[in-house]
Amino acid sequence: MSTPVGGYWNHNVAFHGELVADAGLRGGRVLDVGCGDGLLVHRLAGVCDEVVGIEKDPAAARRAAWRTAGCSRATIRRADVLDPRTRTGLGVFQTVICVAVVHHLPLGTGLRAVSELVAPGGRLLVVGLAANRSAWDWTLSALSALPIWAASRWHRETRDIGVPVAQARQSLGQIRAVAGSLLPGARVRRRFYYRYTLTWDRPRRDR
Repeated sequence: MSTPVGGYWNHNVAFHGELVADAGLRGGRVLDVGCGDGLLVHRLAGVCDEVVGIEKDPAAARRAAWRTAGCSRATIRRADVLDPRTRTGLGVFQTVICVAVVHHLPLGTGLRAVSELVAPGGRLLVVGLAANRSAWDWTLSALSALPIWAASRWHRETRDIGVPVAQARQSLGQIRAVAGSLLPGARVRRRFYYRYTLTWDRPRRDR
């Protein structure tokens, strides 16, 4: 990989290590939906046979292509995951990853779209943002504010990396309900850095 890639840290990058490790267990083809500037694609290419990053924003897609230039295992495509033609052209993947993407999409439609790209026996990994709706949500956010601030200072957080942002609309409870309906067996966990993770394994086909 001849192109210098540069690194940074923020509340999304904090999850890259576990995502790369999880994807590496299966190897094969990996899809990063809404890949932004390509940092995670570049890291996944070190442990998987083929990594495809799709990004709707043209400026971010160009940066991702630059970051992964010279990496034979990585491909960047400017595409919208909600477009059925995009999904048909991509095929299926052993791992599909969405980091800070699902809250940009209609929740049910978005989860259904990305789940269609998971191969039988493959896994969907989501790192997302949820809105505070209940007193419990607000209490947990308040209690975690100081340690998150300290971690951000320690890691010298880079907040703005030049990609589109959006406010979360659904609460964690709403996300759990929709995921449970569409993706039986999905596991949704509240995580640090105001994030949640969703893990769903597509069943293998009957033999």
